[in-house]
Amino acid sequence: MESHERAVMRVLAGEKLERPPIWMMRQAGRYLPEYRAERAKAPNFLDFCYNTDLATEVTLQPIRRYGFDAAILFSDIFVVPDALGYPVNFEEGRGPVLEPLSIEQVEKLDQARTMEHLAPVIATVERLRAELPTETTLLGFCGAPWTVACYSVAGHTTQDQVAARIGSYKDPALLTAFIDQLVEASITYLVAQLDGGADALQIFDTWAGVLDDIGFEQWSVGPTRKIVDGVKAQRPNAKIIGFPKASAARLKRYVEGTGVDAVGLDWTVPAEVAQEIQKIVPVQGNMDPMRLVAGGRALETGIDHALEVLGNGPHIFNLGHGVVPQTPPEHVAEMVKRVKGL
Repeated sequence: MESHERAVMRVLAGEKLERPPIWMMRQAGRYLPEYRAERAKAPNFLDFCYNTDLATEVTLQPIRRYGFDAAILFSDIFVVPDALGYPVNFEEGRGPVLEPLSIEQVEKLDQARTMEHLAPVIATVERLRAELPTETTLLGFCGAPWTVACYSVAGHTTQDQVAARIGSYKDPALLTAFIDQLVEASITYLVAQLDGGADALQIFDTWAGVLDDIGFEQWSVGPTRKIVDGVKAQRPNAKIIGFPKASAARLKRYVEGTGVDAVGLDWTVPAEVAQEIQKIVPVQGNMDPMRLVAGGRALETGIDHALEVLGNGPHIFNLGHGVVPQTPPEHVAEMVKRVKGL
């Protein structure tokens, strides 16, 4: 039996393990009754993210329940614009609502206030590293600038991010000015997470897949590269996972263009593409989260397929996107058992 001493970190260093380590995006979330009980204690979602006691507790819950190999800091991608002074609200049933992007808004942003504002989040990271089992990897994260900006162009998310795409064509200078601010704040924030005890980082680019070829280079690859370079300039040993959702055909360009150490695959990435990418960097993924909702045969087939396809190289087992609220917790237990070969 091989040692699982920070197994996720061993994979990120390029090692192929007999059994892949496992964690799930959004593993601290509404599918867990204990999460819902904690969530009820905070008046709004951002307050919940900035409450060190609550954020620590919900990050630890899935580790206690399932023994995942990694814990991911419980927070949100919108804490970065919020820290810069960009107006962010969370509305029940609607999610994040931001002030529509304008040059006036961008000119008001203040890098100097970022770390003071995010101090409770860094305190959560420090608490987590102290409280987690030694063998559990602690992941920090941020949203990729394009994905964060998508919500601000129209003030909320739109179908296929139509508003953000039109905005990027009509006023690229405005979007660039905002994204440059997000890049700088993200670097500061990620370095602080590493210094607080995070072992590795993930950059979530949920909306990378809506961009055309030019836009993908300009708005997804370019800013992500700046963040990776900026973090590694200060912390050369940092390990960074990129997750450009719905970008199967562009994964090689993304990996080579951004310099990430590993890449998350969504559930639509074909086996042959995944295996080619795995020759360049470790991969993470990529079971369809709906198989976890369905359970039974569909779940078993999905797990076995991912293990088989990605089993010949460095692999972290994960879903192809976040676990959804209607997922039965017992299905998650079954998945962990099967992946660990118990």
